[in-house]
Amino acid sequence: MPTDFNAILRQAQKMQKEVMALQEDLKKRVVDGASGGGMVTAYVNGGRELVKIKIDKQVVDPADVDMLEDLVLAAVASAMAKADEMVKEEMKKVTGGMNLPGMM
Repeated sequence: MPTDFNAILRQAQKMQKEVMALQEDLKKRVVDGASGGGMVTAYVNGGRELVKIKIDKQVVDPADVDMLEDLVLAAVASAMAKADEMVKEEMKKVTGGMNLPGMM
């Protein structure tokens, strides 16, 4: 049974266009991650860009800047993990679950 390389190429090009469109769409989607019981919240888009940070005034203590820094890092890490999971799930829909290196 001969392989239709043109059909394979067309399918790959179609998938590439879908992935590019998805990447643009994901940049518009924002997820959040919080720490300190919601005292610090980071917002990250599907392009892994930190777009906003909210810090409750109660957690701002000039005598304990280290704690605030830790809370910010934890919130950003949480938001990044959620963004990665969102991207992974959406990519599965486009690629049919195939792991395609370099696509994201």
